[in-house]
Amino acid sequence: PQHFLGLMGMPRRYSNYPDLLIFWNIISSIGSMISMFSVLMFVIIVWESLLSKRLMIFNTTFNMVEWIQNFPPMEHSYSEIPTISIK
Repeated sequence: PQHFLGLMGMPRRYSNYPDLLIFWNIISSIGSMISMFSVLMFVIIVWESLLSKRLMIFNTTFNMVEWIQNFPPMEHSYSEIPTISIK
């Protein structure tokens, strides 16, 4: 919305908007409040997740073939398909 105000001839950082341009100023103000609220919610969620110390839902020790191999695999490193063994 600030772009449209500039195209209509309104310089930035003015506190007094003409009545013709007040609609775009209100839209821009609402957008900035939504952005501030989103950042605040993100900080609260990160803070709560760091302090709560909940148990992890997913197991982080993967034992599937894709995760056991080196990344990236060496070229022509296998002459046959690797066997899968459950530990």
